[in-house]
Amino acid sequence: MSAKPNPNTSSLREAMKLAQRKAAVEPGLSADRSVPLEAIRLSPFQARRFFDPAALEELAQSLRLHGMVQPLLVRPAEGGFELVHGERRLRAARLAGLAEVPVVVRELSDQQAAEINLVENLQREDLNPVEETRGVLRLLGLRLGLAESEVVPLLGTLREAERGKVSHNAVGENESSIIFEVFSSLGRISLASFVSHRLPLLGLPPEILEVLEQGRLEYTKATAVARVKNPDARARLLREALEQGLTLVQIKERARQLAAAPAAGPKADLAARLALAGRRLRKVTLSPQKQREVDALLERLLAALEED
Repeated sequence: MSAKPNPNTSSLREAMKLAQRKAAVEPGLSADRSVPLEAIRLSPFQARRFFDPAALEELAQSLRLHGMVQPLLVRPAEGGFELVHGERRLRAARLAGLAEVPVVVRELSDQQAAEINLVENLQREDLNPVEETRGVLRLLGLRLGLAESEVVPLLGTLREAERGKVSHNAVGENESSIIFEVFSSLGRISLASFVSHRLPLLGLPPEILEVLEQGRLEYTKATAVARVKNPDARARLLREALEQGLTLVQIKERARQLAAAPAAGPKADLAARLALAGRRLRKVTLSPQKQREVDALLERLLAALEED
């Protein structure tokens, strides 16, 4: 199904051009001025969630020696400025102890600011697969005027229409045009690949999603580990994959062995789930109310075990 241009929607390419012009001087706007670091607040539209601490410290050391050469892109906000692009440099500047940083100030709407941030990050290929997937969904949501949760089923329906399994009328022409334009403009992943390989990443178990977001495991290996249904066995395989640097072939073989192993029975399964709960409990800080709730659950569990 072909995509028709949508004259009523601002082109994604326009956002890309705006991002490329971010350092240009325009009448009435400030460029390359220095502002206090504390006057800049983070953007709510940041696509990146994980920033490698070692890489940040390396950049911070460079900033201590040479200062910040490339200015940050910001927009006016109440009490100061809001970052549009350059969070990695901003975080490194804080680590470096800089008092001021150079900025380019632009008057931008929420949608313009979000699209610039997302497009810059997606085009530079410096996002991990999970961040990239969420970034594409956020960009599509902005362009379609929908919540991200509404975008996912729309993409699935459009993919089914491409495969001839549902009518092309199942998705409106306007929505189809916008979706195809976004994937065409990004030019790095097709709708089919995104639906088949990227969207499933968001449904991975939390412990696998965490290491994937941190860049400690490739997404093909992560999805292979996730196929192990038993939580305790899956956690073991994940640990082995990380500590031993297992290849994808080795991970798949281990997963097959675990799947072929005889079931441990309900009692062993319960013990594995309790062990997993214990590991998660060690990683979180409970509020007083949550602590009371957990205590009550444990008392009920112990009482049930004594009765048995």
